Amino acid sequence: MKLRPRLAVLIALVLLASAVVVVRTGAPAAAGDARYSATIRRTEYGIPHVSAKDYGGLGFGYGYAFAQDNLCVMASWVVTLRGERSRHFGAAAMSDDPVSPINNLASDVYYKSVADSGVVRRLLARPAPVGPSDELRRLVDGYAAGYNRYLQETGVANLPDPTCRGKAWVGDVTAMDIWNNLLDLNRMVGSSALKEAITGIEEPEADGPAKRPTAGSNGWALGRQATRDGHGMVLADPHFPWNGIRRFYQVQLTIPGVLDVSGGSLYGTPVVQIGHNASVAWTHTVSHAQRFTVYQLQLAGDRTSYLVDGQAEPVGLQEVEVALPDGTMTSHTLYTSRYGPVLAVGQTDKVAYALADANAANLRAADEWLAMARATNLAQLRAAQNTYQGLAFVHTLATDIGGTAYFADASIVPHVTDAKARRCAKPSPMQGLDAYVLDGSTSACLWGKDPDAVVPGIFGPGNQPRLTRADYVANSNNTFWMTNPSKPLTGYQHAWGEARTDVEPRPRVSLDMIAQRLSGADGLGAPGFTLETLRATARTKRNYSFELMRSDLLTLCRTHPELTSSDGKRVNVREACATLRKWDGRATLDSQGAILWREFYTRLMGPHKPGEVFSPWRVAFDPAQPLTTPRGLKYDAPEVWRSLADAVLFFQTNRIALTLTAGQAQRYSSIPIPGCTEGEGCFDRVRMRAAALGTDGRYPEVDTGSSFMMAVELTPDGPRTRTILTYSLSANPASPHHTDQTVLFSRGQWVTERFTEAEIAADPQLRTTAVHQG
Repeated sequence: MKLRPRLAVLIALVLLASAVVVVRTGAPAAAGDARYSATIRRTEYGIPHVSAKDYGGLGFGYGYAFAQDNLCVMASWVVTLRGERSRHFGAAAMSDDPVSPINNLASDVYYKSVADSGVVRRLLARPAPVGPSDELRRLVDGYAAGYNRYLQETGVANLPDPTCRGKAWVGDVTAMDIWNNLLDLNRMVGSSALKEAITGIEEPEADGPAKRPTAGSNGWALGRQATRDGHGMVLADPHFPWNGIRRFYQVQLTIPGVLDVSGGSLYGTPVVQIGHNASVAWTHTVSHAQRFTVYQLQLAGDRTSYLVDGQAEPVGLQEVEVALPDGTMTSHTLYTSRYGPVLAVGQTDKVAYALADANAANLRAADEWLAMARATNLAQLRAAQNTYQGLAFVHTLATDIGGTAYFADASIVPHVTDAKARRCAKPSPMQGLDAYVLDGSTSACLWGKDPDAVVPGIFGPGNQPRLTRADYVANSNNTFWMTNPSKPLTGYQHAWGEARTDVEPRPRVSLDMIAQRLSGADGLGAPGFTLETLRATARTKRNYSFELMRSDLLTLCRTHPELTSSDGKRVNVREACATLRKWDGRATLDSQGAILWREFYTRLMGPHKPGEVFSPWRVAFDPAQPLTTPRGLKYDAPEVWRSLADAVLFFQTNRIALTLTAGQAQRYSSIPIPGCTEGEGCFDRVRMRAAALGTDGRYPEVDTGSSFMMAVELTPDGPRTRTILTYSLSANPASPHHTDQTVLFSRGQWVTERFTEAEIAADPQLRTTAVHQG
């Protein structure tokens, strides 16, 4: 196709005016001599668009660009993956795991045991789909080389990030480090969340609850019947940590004619996890299906062997050595079984417990994301999921240019049927452990097999919850049941989650937001989604618990203007009630009453007396009315009275204004952050590691919440996309892109994505860097 002369001249002028090319090379190289080469173009907010002629070059350019922005985070995590934190930072200090932090010694013992087990080397020796594809191998090799290239050019002593500048623990990475990171991501809700129980260091209490990762998410896939123009749309709103290795990095990856994908990519991974290409868009939400089981071992006389079908099998021993700061080594013995590591909890002279993690040997997720990125329609996306079956713990919500909406819990779930779970059940070694505990003394309790499963022991695609619609599918970490209320999903094994259970406030407000947009009842104009109303709907900041309880709360306020606190003090609640009466129920920066409500609601939902279970809902949950129950407030209950009195007394005692706003109370890098918490029923939630409001009227810094938000519309003329990376592109406090998008997020603004060549070239801030390695 020929360009009209005037248009061609304009494009040439734009490119000439905006592009600054810097070629980085050790020595001049003739064309074709470079092993790796790539072009990195950065648009507003530093967002990189990496292009190359092959996968190795693409990985090289991506690794280089990522290192420019976030080398220190990756360097620290490599120390973690190698089990060397105690040596550099001390055994008692806390690790840098943003999801399940533990002390460095326990972290080192765990990660050394993973490395010494050889699991990654065995997977790398396997062909695809169990082992990595050739394309992914080249991508990983290039990524490590690109990271190292940047470090070699810059030098540790000259790194722009003061966090790791000149530090002895900073060095080159290897492809094995990248593979280990990919494995650990897949183990995040299994083995890696149970490090203490595996190592026996800082052993959890036997009656303490097992930790569950705090990652959440909202996801919508909108079909042609839900959108004004009949286009497919996706809203991605993953709730991942705001610090550390589980942050998202925004990137576009292009191999002309082969791959062109844009979206959010978790640190240290060379693929896009949540994103879109020209004709397909997808997102993920965390599924709470089973990821592992625990097997009770029947010990055979002593603790050195256990019985399976009456035959003794030896308990395996693994000696792990960890270096300490003074140069000495400390040795720890871990125990293994045919099922997996033997846990340090629940052991007696007769029984022990072993962890069987369905993701213990899973590197397939990265290939699945790579294949999804190449898909041109939903059929190809589904084929990618069926081929690799590697997504460790997430639902998938997707749409294509034809306007079909698709949901699947295509995650990895141990093949344990309801019948087997009942027949093989054993007591749990830990209270609150969210997993089946099965009889390990008989092979009849081993995981089952599906003929369409890529590896033994997991449910295959034919048994996964799936739904395809022309209107929408949605998920906010609820089970598959209410993906679309018009078509409830039932009949699946309980390992996938429960149907006909309380949907919970955040998923309920999500479905209500969609319903109001489809009917036009939300005040945003005519029914149906446009890209603009999709963004507006996602940022309404509704506090659903307040909406459900407001009427009864005001009744309480009218009838009880004075209440008695837990310590017997009389508390005047008139001013507090006036504040809540005026509040619009939104968690915007300037909403007066949002924090007062949170402090009341937190006390309301918390324990009131040891062993007491109190529900404040006036109308209990009814599975026949899942979207309207529970609701209301038991305004005549003493527990409710005390909760309100205690909250108001806290404000009065510490001279905190009852009108305290979210903008005053919650921050990230000194920037006020809107939003409210998971328990309150907030769609765009925030979380602070310590949730208590301080006596100064401030919460600890926000550490989890909406992370990489993406609203995309797939049109015949190309994707129209708005994004916001809530914590910004770079963890380097000296970077101009450390908080620039955070400021936008605070104000409710979005970034217009540049995806096409014309859009990228038209950016007046465009910076181009050519990188290669001979």
